[in-house]
Amino acid sequence: MADIGTSQPKHIAIIMDGNGRWAKQRNQPRFMGHRAGVKAVENIVRVCAEKQLEVLSLFAFSSENWRRPEKEVSLLMDLFKLALKQQAKRLHKNNIRLRVIGDMSQFSISLQKQIVDAQTLTQDNTGMTLVVAANYGGRWDLTQAMQQLATDVAEGAFPASDISEQMISERLSIADLPEPDLFIRTGGEQRISNFLLWQLAYAEFYFTDTLWPDFDGAELAKATHSFTARERRFGRTSEQLIEDDANA
Repeated sequence: MADIGTSQPKHIAIIMDGNGRWAKQRNQPRFMGHRAGVKAVENIVRVCAEKQLEVLSLFAFSSENWRRPEKEVSLLMDLFKLALKQQAKRLHKNNIRLRVIGDMSQFSISLQKQIVDAQTLTQDNTGMTLVVAANYGGRWDLTQAMQQLATDVAEGAFPASDISEQMISERLSIADLPEPDLFIRTGGEQRISNFLLWQLAYAEFYFTDTLWPDFDGAELAKATHSFTARERRFGRTSEQLIEDDANA
């Protein structure tokens, strides 16, 4: 979890909602909203990198999104491929490390290769880490962690009674990264929709009616200002925080 007293978030996680409604408001097909959403991603990644954010996690495609119309899913996959092709070198040039999390097995072989290539290209970069959740679900993440633990127990590595929260955390998709301090959802909905269920346990939540294609640096500043105005106690009292600050 984040350190008490941190004035700015280290890790921001975002559900980018509202692309379809943005397009509908303009009498455009939904796909135009997704294209505008990609432009918004480029802008927010740049802003966060400039602010020296440690980690930015974006929910690009959930495991539930396969239920959308087949044509829309196909167009989303094409857009994902194009974005990877266009942005991988730019991320590398800006010292940003790309991490894609989720069940890659359902993607085409060509898309899987693109993901591997983009991650390999940027893996040694030391700036911000950009996490893209694709075919991801928080329940899937927990399930695959439990499967690893079950295998270890079956092989005699340790008894089931030894399983701890730390052991579960160590087997999740972003185990090596700080947990999100700030969770943002655009588009007016107020739920986390199976995104980083374990990792968001201590995050501050910020919901905005702004549709994702319209979410820019000014909107991000509103979210981070809301974050810095909050008192993060992590189970302690306000008095304890004051005392800790005084003794620091």
